[in-house]
Amino acid sequence: MTTRVAVITGASRGIGLATALRLARAGWTIVAAARQAADLAAAAEQVRAANGRCETLALDVSRPGEARRLIEEAVARTGRIDALVNNAGCAPLASIDKMSDADFDAVTALNMTAIFQTCRAAWPVLCRQGGGVIVNVSSLASVDPFPGFTVYGASKAWVNLFSRGLAAEGKPHGIQVFSVAPGAVETKLMRGLFPNFPADETLAPDDVAAVIETACDPRMARCSGETLFVRA
Repeated sequence: MTTRVAVITGASRGIGLATALRLARAGWTIVAAARQAADLAAAAEQVRAANGRCETLALDVSRPGEARRLIEEAVARTGRIDALVNNAGCAPLASIDKMSDADFDAVTALNMTAIFQTCRAAWPVLCRQGGGVIVNVSSLASVDPFPGFTVYGASKAWVNLFSRGLAAEGKPHGIQVFSVAPGAVETKLMRGLFPNFPADETLAPDDVAAVIETACDPRMARCSGETLFVRA
């Protein structure tokens, strides 16, 4: 049986790392991508310790050409892609009058453009293979944005709709597409933004990873296009 391959962005920590570990334990080969090479190397060691093969690519998918390079390198190294998990994201917290053009551009570049570009690059690969799964990590803010998360929430609402449309395009090719929209997740990023958020109202990264793993199951094909909400 051919080993399944998952390409995961933002894989060095948080939801991305938790997903890599879950899938590795289930026998998947992981292609992990993140910006910081040192953090990525440490994450890869954890994945390998979980009995998983792990290829790494230190890159920033929000930069021109990097999304395509990620997909091309993944195929060159492993021969296939069975799941693409778009987890990398940007979440500046600012009221509309305080948000800079640079922050707005960073949100759209990583939360929207990079997802479009990785999906576009992976599409011919998935079609050629006769199917696969794309999971785009969204947020509960896509339907209930916290004050200061207006732009972030809007970008994640785009992710939900983009995923639904892509699922319709993918159905004839056996491609499943989901968005996974968690509430507050106990990560370094979340704590930096909301240091006083109640710990008993947060999700563990592995809670979200479990839903992503479920979305990668071929038996979920009938639900393709749905936004899978994850609440504490």
